[in-house]
Amino acid sequence: MENNLQKQFFLSPVSRKLVEIIEKNALDLATAYLREVKRHPKLKSYQGLAEEEVVKRAYVVYSQLGKWISYEMESEELKNYWKELGRQRRAEGFSLPEIFLSLCLERMQLWLKIQSEGLLDSVLDLYQALELYNRIVNFFDRALYYAIIGYCRYSDK
Repeated sequence: MENNLQKQFFLSPVSRKLVEIIEKNALDLATAYLREVKRHPKLKSYQGLAEEEVVKRAYVVYSQLGKWISYEMESEELKNYWKELGRQRRAEGFSLPEIFLSLCLERMQLWLKIQSEGLLDSVLDLYQALELYNRIVNFFDRALYYAIIGYCRYSDK
């Protein structure tokens, strides 16, 4: 029953427009994220990756955002993706604080993009954008939770 309700979730017109902008600009967002990674003193493992790899990893998140926050992707599929990501990052030698900080920086880039688009002219637009941001925060929180499960090799029974 819960999956059926999730599949019926629709984004508001402003939220849909913002998601389209995010997905359309996924490469620009990933590049902005790379700049933040390169500047941040606590992201040494990410800085050790090739720049193209950092951009590619962020691009996956930004380009799939609409699917992930609108529940088009099954919940189990999301869990598995992020648990596997956690396992991979552990195998690559990343620390949990780096993974957490990385996801926070990805989320921050999204909000900066939403603010810069100039689409928030009315209180309704702002409300709908905040509703979208709430969904984004919720998504990143769940992503981090499942990445930690994968990283620590816990079961989420």
